Amino acid sequence: MTQHDSTVADGLDAHLAFARRMDRIDGLAHYRRRFVGLDDATVNAAVNAATAAGNDAAPSIVYLDGNSLGRPTTASVQRITEFLTGAWGTRLIRGWDDEWMQLPLTIGDALGRAALGAAPGQVYIGDSTTVTLYKLARAAVDSLPARSEIVLDTDNFPTDRYVLAGIAAERGLTLRWIESSTTGGVTVDQVRAVVGPQTALVVLSHVAYRSGFLADVPAITAAVHEAGALVLWDLCHSAGSVPVNLDLDGVDLAVGCSYKYLNGGPGAPAYGYVRAELQPDLSQPIQGWMGAADVFAMGPEYVPAQGIRRFMSGTPAIVGMLAMQDTIAMIDEVGIEAVRAKSVALTEFAIELVDAWLVPLGVTVASPREHTHRGGHVTVNHPAMRQVTRILWEHDVIPDFRAPEGLRIGLSPLSTSFVETYQGVAAVRDVLRGILLGQAGLAPGDGL
Repeated sequence: MTQHDSTVADGLDAHLAFARRMDRIDGLAHYRRRFVGLDDATVNAAVNAATAAGNDAAPSIVYLDGNSLGRPTTASVQRITEFLTGAWGTRLIRGWDDEWMQLPLTIGDALGRAALGAAPGQVYIGDSTTVTLYKLARAAVDSLPARSEIVLDTDNFPTDRYVLAGIAAERGLTLRWIESSTTGGVTVDQVRAVVGPQTALVVLSHVAYRSGFLADVPAITAAVHEAGALVLWDLCHSAGSVPVNLDLDGVDLAVGCSYKYLNGGPGAPAYGYVRAELQPDLSQPIQGWMGAADVFAMGPEYVPAQGIRRFMSGTPAIVGMLAMQDTIAMIDEVGIEAVRAKSVALTEFAIELVDAWLVPLGVTVASPREHTHRGGHVTVNHPAMRQVTRILWEHDVIPDFRAPEGLRIGLSPLSTSFVETYQGVAAVRDVLRGILLGQAGLAPGDGL
């Protein structure tokens, strides 16, 4: 990327000066060096190379997509390497007795403590988000056979809607839809208007994947319980960025992925939460040997384990759950409230830049402006955003695109700096301006 040319009369862009000042006083800034590509060795090499060439050093990749796939940590590189040569390479099958059999529950407890507000024995690392959602939602509706409706919203993530439609077809249930805006989310009043004596389960996202709208978990959960139903929260876009208090808020069930703010890596397994009091009453539909009371009894029929293990099914993806441990440990060390404070500061800064640079180009902010209603990402809309995203990716600036015209700016608090946020939004501005000038016949380029 070339140096962006936003300047003011005194020779220094006020936004850039602010970003640099925020990075200097950021109490979490040193955690950034724990990520691959941002670690001291890589950065020093880049600085030396840039100095030799007479250029300013900058990260080779400006990454604004931590809400889709987080960066890997250097600790995870070491952990996985040591696992291959040590625990697996030397212990071989004995690793199951040493640690692996309990690892999904050990990590689940750590995640519950650091990021979910969940006491031990209620969180496990298991299958994909889709499979985990299916298992817990099916268990929930099966536990209330006299009720015939599942409540969901029209703009929830596709997996949630598809899975629930499949369960409704399997069990002869009715889907009750809440109309949710692509620039907003579901409110407690909307939930109260649709739940009733036939509601078995309500499934909603804590943070909307498109707009970043932050739902009121305690109020909505209470409204669902007043109707005698269960609630399942999708935490994919909140855990690790926004405080979650599952126990305190009385949540029944929750699912979430581990490859976004938890940096578990592509395809890393999801987690499930089942409130302790509910566990004996729920029977999950995919009965596998890892959920049996005695895994190695190899008996003629399935007898579920006690506690959270009963919601496991097949052999756990041990390699896939290694990397998330290092980010969970960082969140535990820092405290989720400090992570949230930086997240708010980053998204506030991003919106300030969007207002200054992109709104005059016809961009609209498609996320809540009040930080109390916003998660960890900001979405901006413009008809050219698909093309903008494609060009940015070619130049190592990486946001993501969500149809029909949304560009998401995902700011992962532990790995994203204020200067990187500045660079990313400036690149969006330059590319969009180039496209618009090209459409007007005034410029041939893409702005970079």
